[in-house]
Amino acid sequence: MTGKGRRPNVLLITCDQWRGDCLSAAGHPQLKTPNVDALAADGVLFKRHYGGAAPCSPARACLYTGLYQMNNRVCRNGTPLDARHGNIALAARSVGYDPTLFGYTDVSLDPRQLAPADPRLHSYEGVLPGFTVRQFLPEHQKQWLSWLKQQGIDAGAGSPDIHRPVGEVDGAVTEAPPVYSRDQTPTAFLAGEFIRWLGEQDEATPWFAHLSFISPHPPFIVPEPYNTQYDPADGPSFHRAESWRAESQGHPYVAYDLDRQKRAKFRPGATGKVHDWSEDDFRRIRAIYYGMISEVDAQLGRLWQALKTEAAWDNTIIVLTSDHAEMMGDHFMLGKGGYFDGSYHIPLIIRDPRHRKVAGSAVDRFTEAVDILPTLIDLLGVSPEPHLDGCSLKPFLSGGTPAIWRDAAHWEFDFRSIADGEAERHFGITSRQCNLAVIRTKKFKYVHFGGGLPPLLFDMEDDPGESKNLAGSPAHRSTRLEFAERLLAWRAEQLDQSLALLELTENGVAGYSKSQ
Repeated sequence: MTGKGRRPNVLLITCDQWRGDCLSAAGHPQLKTPNVDALAADGVLFKRHYGGAAPCSPARACLYTGLYQMNNRVCRNGTPLDARHGNIALAARSVGYDPTLFGYTDVSLDPRQLAPADPRLHSYEGVLPGFTVRQFLPEHQKQWLSWLKQQGIDAGAGSPDIHRPVGEVDGAVTEAPPVYSRDQTPTAFLAGEFIRWLGEQDEATPWFAHLSFISPHPPFIVPEPYNTQYDPADGPSFHRAESWRAESQGHPYVAYDLDRQKRAKFRPGATGKVHDWSEDDFRRIRAIYYGMISEVDAQLGRLWQALKTEAAWDNTIIVLTSDHAEMMGDHFMLGKGGYFDGSYHIPLIIRDPRHRKVAGSAVDRFTEAVDILPTLIDLLGVSPEPHLDGCSLKPFLSGGTPAIWRDAAHWEFDFRSIADGEAERHFGITSRQCNLAVIRTKKFKYVHFGGGLPPLLFDMEDDPGESKNLAGSPAHRSTRLEFAERLLAWRAEQLDQSLALLELTENGVAGYSKSQ
């Protein structure tokens, strides 16, 4: 147990682009994730957890700030995060931790806070303010490549080409491994750096570390034995129409997205569009994705063992999650974005050694990425700021159920393109109109678009694959209206509350205590 009067250690782990259904603890029929399962057995698995936005920068802005996209306003990779917003690192620092980063945070810094010539204005891969960087690992992966070179690996191809299969022919989808081994992956590199740092820590001083792993984000490739661990013939059927052309008829945004997806983004050296890959190709890629998850799981096992070796296991809160998920062949797509559940349903496991009676339990209520910041602050004994959009999950970790809790998940996706105006030209709308918002209950899912694009309504119980749009059905007109009104009410309730929850009175400042 944690010592009396000593705050716990905190280990926040994000694994990029991990689907919420892709772990054996959640009941996946093929995937084996024994180390994730062990964490779930010692903590709480949140089965209906959703990211707040996509891709990486918008998703992480929700996680790090506790604010929905409508308030943090990070719309795409490259949108600056307003310096006025607090975040998870600054919050931890304010209570005495030195938050330490291994990996990346994909935060574009506020240009108003920097000199015009500052090189950090040329990249969206900035560091979230408040973090001390122990091991940075941005997209170019130069630090990892240098580490590989020291081990005798020819890393001259650089990233992403080093992630090509050995003996690759014409960009064909193959299970062939890369030049590096299972012990030389970017995940293994970061895990090793954290373990080395862990051994330097003073047992009497609590620490806060954030491990931000790139896997199972593309390129989709993995070393032996994980490259052949899963049979492509296994796995559930894809949620999709009979062809990509039929799929594109479902909505103007789907047609636009399908046309933009290039194979090279997911398999370096490949040419053509994703939707033209065959069923067998998609299955091979999915089997590789499963293998990448198993590779991450093995490295998580290293972390659990290191924490136990350093006598830190019983003093450490562990949060394991992702920023967003991965379509992985559903609707003939790879990657993330749009409105489908496949892009937003992500894992969440929280293990607090002070709350043993809930070990091994699962929560079936809707939780969201914005809940992570208020939860961690609450677990550290500090009341979360009332203007945050997320709510603390501590009641679930204490074995209770909040009297009031959301009955839906919400997320947003902004497809504006400020630099080149691609989406704006395609749809004939303004940047401000390139957006969608989702409200998703157990029964229904409603998607509202800006710019006059048609809405969507799905019955998620009868149609979990989101293939039949009911928005135009006369029988569901009242349901569509109800959910449009609910979405409008949600947005009105969640508008920026930074100062709106305060009032100056003759007795001074009157505050507001946020109810769960």
